[in-house]
Amino acid sequence: MALIATPPYITARAPATTAGPATSSSRSCPLRAPRRSAASTRVPRAMADTGADASASAATGGSAPPSLLVFSGGTAFNGVVEELKKVTTRVAHVLPVSDDGGSTAEIVRVLGGPAVGDIRSRCLRLSDESTSEALSVRRLLGHRLPLDPSEAKLEWYQIVEGEHSLWDGVSRPYRETIRAFLVYFHNEILRRPVETFCFTNGSIGNFFFAGARIFFQSLDAAIFLFSRVSQIPAESLVLPVISTNDRLTLGCELWDGTIIRGQNEISHPSNGRREVVNKDCESCNALPSSIKRVFYMSSEGRNLLHEVFPEANRTVLEQLSKVDCIVYAMGSLFTSVCPSLVLRGIGETVASRSVPKVLLLNGSHDRESIGLHASGFVTAITDSLNRTYGDPDKSLKNHPKDYVNAILVPEGGQIPLDVENLASKGIFHVITVQSMRDAKVGVIFDTQSLIQALTGLILEHMGAGLFEPDRLTENVKSAC
Repeated sequence: MALIATPPYITARAPATTAGPATSSSRSCPLRAPRRSAASTRVPRAMADTGADASASAATGGSAPPSLLVFSGGTAFNGVVEELKKVTTRVAHVLPVSDDGGSTAEIVRVLGGPAVGDIRSRCLRLSDESTSEALSVRRLLGHRLPLDPSEAKLEWYQIVEGEHSLWDGVSRPYRETIRAFLVYFHNEILRRPVETFCFTNGSIGNFFFAGARIFFQSLDAAIFLFSRVSQIPAESLVLPVISTNDRLTLGCELWDGTIIRGQNEISHPSNGRREVVNKDCESCNALPSSIKRVFYMSSEGRNLLHEVFPEANRTVLEQLSKVDCIVYAMGSLFTSVCPSLVLRGIGETVASRSVPKVLLLNGSHDRESIGLHASGFVTAITDSLNRTYGDPDKSLKNHPKDYVNAILVPEGGQIPLDVENLASKGIFHVITVQSMRDAKVGVIFDTQSLIQALTGLILEHMGAGLFEPDRLTENVKSAC
């Protein structure tokens, strides 16, 4: 058989050390998964930047566009990502790996490992859309299988066998790479006959991601591969807050002492039903008490005795130490943002930086935040970064203003803006941003207005130092 040319997004290696997907170009060929070798556990070498922030660079007088680090989950901030990358691609997206709902839950149940759903979601939003093939790859990796179990399984077999119309428009190098890791994922399922895998509402991108992670035995390598296949700009980083190949479980402690195990049970319990996630506060029962803190626990743990303390991803700490702005995105406060903040080293690094540290306030409440004012969001972030309610020997005593020094508020949002309480915490820079109404979640930021306000804060800081006290009161009053 003739050798297949190395795809442009894979670093070429000498034949003796190559370990990667190997499939036939024919649709009717038997399924083949990538071969494993000692080299397959290595993270591929980073590639040269293939894109440039030309327009953003021109807007800033030829200098490099601003760099940001965003703490977020996999949903709410997604609507901002595509517009933000038009301004700057120098963004580190930090995401939790503790989601245990939906398609991710089934993968974790059968194959173990960290949750990849939020990471896959962000990678897709960052993916290239400039060519018809790029759109075809994005459509394939963004596809979800039907809710009916039989229909889902049938469609999955059509996809993994290369016979589905989703492959139309995907060239041979991309087809062979993507399909090989889907086959590898499928083979891993078949190797576990005791567990029956349910394909209902399954994400093809999640399956590809899981296959790559298991093959490389590295979450970072899987992200690298997914990023190259979907052609994410080289300066845009999608970072798991914990770089691990193990399963992680999120727990939460309520103020009444109740312990809840699992992110899904905290934010939107489904009672075992497989359905599209709805996180608004009317879609599920209220929590018996408000949330005191979130923490990590062993996979089989049920109480505080099973709390564990994973290490933060070193790359996240490195990025935190050098970016021009730190953002706490809107979304599920305790299950999307706070899981990234409670790790050792995060609070220390954030507090040490003299840059804009911006909270994007939600436009509406969800199950986790019912009853909170704007200052309550700040308190939750501060307590998480200080690790206030964990081990007292590992806690910090920093002030709220060390972690948040500006808040962007969507106009007409539901969260009460208690300006006096914010001022008492040393937070005076509060800016109202134009909003729009989403049929599903209510009031949300107008994306372009949000990006304009955010970049304005960064440029103001870079040009004139951190926010001047004389102007702070005016900003607070204008936000009321």
